[in-house]
Amino acid sequence: MIKNKFISIAKNVINLEIKALEKLKRNISNSFNEAVIRISKCQSKVVLCGVGKSGLIASKIAATLSSVGTPSFNLSAGDSSHGDLGSLTKKDILILISYSGQTNELKNIIQFANRNKILLIGIVSKKDSILYKASDIKLLIPQVTESQGIVPTSSTTAQLALGDALAIATMQYKKFDKLDFKNIHPAGSLGAQLKTVEDIMITGNKIPFVSEKLQMKKALKILSEKKLGILIVRNNKKKTVGIITDGQIRRFNQKDTNLHSKQVKEIMTKNPISINKNILAAKALSIMNNKKITSLCVYEDKKKQNTIGVVHIHNILQNNIS
Repeated sequence: MIKNKFISIAKNVINLEIKALEKLKRNISNSFNEAVIRISKCQSKVVLCGVGKSGLIASKIAATLSSVGTPSFNLSAGDSSHGDLGSLTKKDILILISYSGQTNELKNIIQFANRNKILLIGIVSKKDSILYKASDIKLLIPQVTESQGIVPTSSTTAQLALGDALAIATMQYKKFDKLDFKNIHPAGSLGAQLKTVEDIMITGNKIPFVSEKLQMKKALKILSEKKLGILIVRNNKKKTVGIITDGQIRRFNQKDTNLHSKQVKEIMTKNPISINKNILAAKALSIMNNKKITSLCVYEDKKKQNTIGVVHIHNILQNNIS
């Protein structure tokens, strides 16, 4: 019975937060569009600030904005009146978060922003509050029911969701794409999943190039030296025309003992599968799995026959890409 009671409490909390999000969704107005455009065009920093739980939400929104290409930081409301207001400039955008809009610690910040003509965006629930009236752009959080009637849960969920929406909308407005995202997330599993083929491909003298007219006896020596299990075949114009794998060689040997006397073009598979250098390495792995192959030729621009690298399944696995 006790366990069931806790489950019931959990569901009730979540239901209250779902209702808060539904109300927030209905309340999104043109002010949101204006906020996205102004944040996207900000030539300096976006500074967020809140008190208590709203301060924690401000910190998270600042981190999310920074992670998607909008430099942002969280200003401590408590420290702001003791010198930290000096971190604000006229080119910044200030986002203040307060459910009531009446929080005492924010009053000095509001006055400073208005006095110095710093654009102020208020995330607030009450239209008769100091923050709402002082804000240049007003983002209204709906009146919601908190858990137990007093614990900031539904309101902070709504604040966080609105912040996430601002970050993603700004990201799309600025055309901040996966490659941009990768540049500021180089580490960890996320960084690994955002690596491109170019980041991990084999290049230069390590590529096992052979001429289509080369005798297989010499080609096999190159295959052994390069240790990739493949040969990339080019014509006299240095255009890639085929590929030979060690699996092909084994299968050929089972049918014909004259492998050494053959030319490369007699053995190769024509038109090998290629991939652009800017494609995510995870996509390259998917192609390999679907085609049941272990290597892809890499090209740039639209010149598929101009191989600039090779990506092998070992390169992908060594980089923890899945």
